[in-house]
Amino acid sequence: RQRQMCIRDRYKSIKQRGEVFMLAIPHPIPYQGSKRNLADHIMRFYPDEFNRLIEPFAGSAAMTIASAFYFKANHFIINDINEPLTQLWDSIINNPKSIIKHYHDIWHGQHGNEEEYYYQIRDKFNETRKPEYLLFLLAKCVKAAVRYNSQGGFNQSPDKRRLGRNPQMMRDDILRVSHLLKGKIEIYSTDYSNILDLASSDDLIYMDPPYQGTGLNGGFNYSGNIEFDNFVVSLFELNNKDIPYILSYDGRTGNKTFGNPLPDNLSLTKIEINAGRSSQATLLNRNEITYEAVFLSPALLAKIDLQKITGNQIYQTELFATHG
Repeated sequence: RQRQMCIRDRYKSIKQRGEVFMLAIPHPIPYQGSKRNLADHIMRFYPDEFNRLIEPFAGSAAMTIASAFYFKANHFIINDINEPLTQLWDSIINNPKSIIKHYHDIWHGQHGNEEEYYYQIRDKFNETRKPEYLLFLLAKCVKAAVRYNSQGGFNQSPDKRRLGRNPQMMRDDILRVSHLLKGKIEIYSTDYSNILDLASSDDLIYMDPPYQGTGLNGGFNYSGNIEFDNFVVSLFELNNKDIPYILSYDGRTGNKTFGNPLPDNLSLTKIEINAGRSSQATLLNRNEITYEAVFLSPALLAKIDLQKITGNQIYQTELFATHG
């Protein structure tokens, strides 16, 4: 308890000095849509005490890593339907020296033949599904965006402007994440509904499902398909069990809103977080701010003081609470 208070005091001190403290948190897996830059905002809605943090749609596991870094939880569950990704997480956490060596060797093999080499590694990954190949692809592909074709093959192109993350930096982040999570985490690759069945009212679930239109039958492909109606049913079931959860679901840029509205009778509380200018708006020279939305469950709301959190003057222009 005393250690947690020290971390919280350090957290407040860093925020008061205006430092970009999130850079101190290791993130070995680059991933489009990662919440690493919003993690400090989202963690403000955590209850003071809970058993496990559960991420059914882990991706880069940004919330798990940030929560371990700041001693918010001692036990974790991560899941992703993309099995090579969860195998990569298992290697990073439980066998870090091996994945570090593999990444070092693969990365250095590209020099002088970068683009063709990338496609060779992509072919090897699609043949073998080995996690070390996936790590290189994620570090090197365009926008760190995971894309699969209808046959399940990774088909994202390389970013020709860069080599991918330097092996020394990757090594440091892998070792630090292993230190944070080894012996404290369970890793699964199954349907998200199976993971929700593991949760109790003493846990906290953080969900960041793939945006609508990003499933196997959508406009671009991710490894998995989230049916909206089934997902809503799962939320009702969590409410009936009084299980607290935070859902990152929709957002808006300018007048454009993403995602179908969630049913009012879920009784969720919506918080909008100012995420700054989107990369797309910057490219198009538009002065449009992106707001990412998180939804707080009724069980979570009963465990926190929402007025105290959103009433903080530093965040007044960034957080807006509405019910619905």
